[in-house]
Amino acid sequence: MKIVVIGGSGLIGSRLVTLLGRQGHDAVAASPRTGVDALTGAGVAGALDGADVVVDVSNSPSFEADAVLAFFETSTRTLLAAEAKAGVRHHVALSIVGADRIPDSGYMRAKVAQEALIAAADVPWTVLRATQFFEFVPAIVESSVVGDEVRLPSALIQPVAADDVVTVLAGIAVGAPADGIVELAGPERFRLDELGRTTLAAAGDPRPVVSDPQGRYFGALLAEQALVPLGDARTGGIRLAQWRGR
Repeated sequence: MKIVVIGGSGLIGSRLVTLLGRQGHDAVAASPRTGVDALTGAGVAGALDGADVVVDVSNSPSFEADAVLAFFETSTRTLLAAEAKAGVRHHVALSIVGADRIPDSGYMRAKVAQEALIAAADVPWTVLRATQFFEFVPAIVESSVVGDEVRLPSALIQPVAADDVVTVLAGIAVGAPADGIVELAGPERFRLDELGRTTLAAAGDPRPVVSDPQGRYFGALLAEQALVPLGDARTGGIRLAQWRGR
């Protein structure tokens, strides 16, 4: 199969291209770095020529609320229109577990808008909602620094390894469209404040983590279960201790 990976130069996209290539597919890394820009449309039609599947794992260069909404709406519309013309049989997109439960996050609102566009289009589709990656947990901690301490709520979080996300995305890409949402989480649940403490401890960082019900997650307030699946979800196989050991 020819599978075009939009955002194919990033953390998930580059690994996905490699894995699909090892499986014998014609996996194409498409990103501004390779001359394909879904935001402007440059290079999109050429990249999609003969494609069976498009996997969109691209991300906005700006997380400001208006800019991120414009990015996901514009790029998604561009891709879906080009896919319809090219006869693409499956559109796959990566989204976030709980995106529809954190309405005061501009980024999450943008992902929900992206999902709605995909669901309303004529191209068969699957959205994979994944929980936060192990790789990004330190960034969560740093975003919650107030003075000399880290202030985090005790909300639940069930992070997943990027490699598990890539494995599931590859399986979805070569399978039949679900015309729906699939969720993926890691094998363990933590309290966000406790995860912050162990993350700092593993890095030898002495800063204290304060449990704060009003602590923010990239600026957003969290309900206790906002970041974890509420129903059936696939589960990754890599545990946090294993990932840290690597």
